[in-house]
Amino acid sequence: MQQSKQAKLAAFSRLLDIMDDLRAQCPWDKKQTIHTLRNLTIEETYELTDAITKNDWKGIEEELGDILLHMIFYSKIGEEQSQFSIADVLNAQCEKLIHRHPHIYGDVQVKDEEEVKRNWEKLKLKEGKRSVLQGVPDGLPALIKAYRIQEKAAQVKFEWEHADQVWEKVEEEMQELHKAYIQQEGIDRIEDELGDVFFALVNMSRFMKADPENALERTNQKFIKRFRYIEEQALLSGKELQNMTLAEMDALWNEAKEKLST
Repeated sequence: MQQSKQAKLAAFSRLLDIMDDLRAQCPWDKKQTIHTLRNLTIEETYELTDAITKNDWKGIEEELGDILLHMIFYSKIGEEQSQFSIADVLNAQCEKLIHRHPHIYGDVQVKDEEEVKRNWEKLKLKEGKRSVLQGVPDGLPALIKAYRIQEKAAQVKFEWEHADQVWEKVEEEMQELHKAYIQQEGIDRIEDELGDVFFALVNMSRFMKADPENALERTNQKFIKRFRYIEEQALLSGKELQNMTLAEMDALWNEAKEKLST
């Protein structure tokens, strides 16, 4: 489905007009601040990620609209506070993209996407960033944060050269975790080693070109489906889970694996 640029601009203008109306007339919208919107924005972002994970294009469309509304809402508040407008936000982003894509808007030559990413990080440092890791938000969930940290470090070639080296690191960290657990070295030590295992596995996922967050969420959803099957079958047989043996529940789990596609 292709739409003209004029149609896209008209739709964007319509949303700006609606935001102006809501901010002026709606009691709820009038009360909102950047701080009251914060948690709602986080929630909307997770709803978008859910839709993406499920490959739900209709859901993605809806959630993108919600997030776009939030971006316009923040910009409206920024304009009221004489800080910035939506035009400032968009123009600043345009200038940043032009500056960080000299292979498109300049005479820089690149051979692949990896070189594009390396150049991106170099340009960010020239812009005043003190570290290549500075762009990783502190509030990111730990799994995504680990992936982004490693990805950024790799842009300055701070990483293993071969996947076999990463496998060896995973095995080494597993052995250290096992040792800490067997020798009862205390919860802090065990958590340190467990974190090292997770970090090494995230690194392995990068070498496999797999997204660890997506992988874990798919497993979460798979577990939920199978466990709910156990609950449903227990209910049909008049049993309560807490009164069932592990062997009985495991048998239903195996049934679920056979009957459910994921």
